[in-house]
Amino acid sequence: MNIENIEAFVHVLHYGSFNKAAEALFLSQPSVTARIQSLERELDCQLFDRVGKQVLLTNKGKLFRPYAEQLLDTYRKGKQQVRQTQAAKEELKIGCTVSAAQYVLPLVLPAFRRRHPSLRIKLATGTTEEIGARVLAREYDVGFVRKFNHPGLASAVLYDDPIKLYVHRDHPLAVSPAPRIEDLSREPLLFFECGALDWLRIHRVFESQNLLPNLIVQTDNLESAKKLLLQQEGICFLPGLSVRREEKEGLLVPVEFPETAGIALQTSLIHGQGENEAFVRAFKETFAQALTEAETVDRII
Repeated sequence: MNIENIEAFVHVLHYGSFNKAAEALFLSQPSVTARIQSLERELDCQLFDRVGKQVLLTNKGKLFRPYAEQLLDTYRKGKQQVRQTQAAKEELKIGCTVSAAQYVLPLVLPAFRRRHPSLRIKLATGTTEEIGARVLAREYDVGFVRKFNHPGLASAVLYDDPIKLYVHRDHPLAVSPAPRIEDLSREPLLFFECGALDWLRIHRVFESQNLLPNLIVQTDNLESAKKLLLQQEGICFLPGLSVRREEKEGLLVPVEFPETAGIALQTSLIHGQGENEAFVRAFKETFAQALTEAETVDRII
């Protein structure tokens, strides 16, 4: 019996949809359908009834369900046991978004390496979806991504990084006693666009005020946006970790508005269910410690 067919069956159960199961498995919908049909031929029975847009288990599908879930769980545990019985893990493969590679990993890796000095680390960047697919395929051991959920992976929030408006220290808004959100419509706006819902909330702030932002540059690269900001080409909403040094040196100044309070860029850690949990705990502990130490140093300075 093909474990991939069992996995497709369990995902359709979980999502209640062939399309959603296909998205979660990073497959096409016809591929998931073909896997279910192959499983049905093996079992010589129909597992699902299609009622309009709904996908319902047949009576035989209900009988098969607990065994399928147990088979998949046993397979995953078996893979984990094989990995754990290796003499020693020599290499840890990490996938991360570009922003996590630039601003999160430099905080966490030094302390993590001190805990695991003999471990080689292989780091690769990509989009959240690409990293999720590779962690799911066990090509990466862990991933540092934006918000991500998948039934085959464990996910834990590592950090919520507040997003604020930043201006150059010589900008009038840097010393404004009572800045207003409507003042921004007259300012040249640099926009770091990554497609996450957190950034869409900033768009909605302008919409709720019936404002049309003066958008001059839109980029998917944080460093490009920050360098343009330092050259006084405009103002920009950025996550705090990306401008820690520039804010500490007084080059960039945050400007806060009630309308944008609570908007943050989330970094999550993902890994296979029951796998690499010791490394994940170490990452979370060392990041929290490094962040506390960095904030303490900033306050002292």
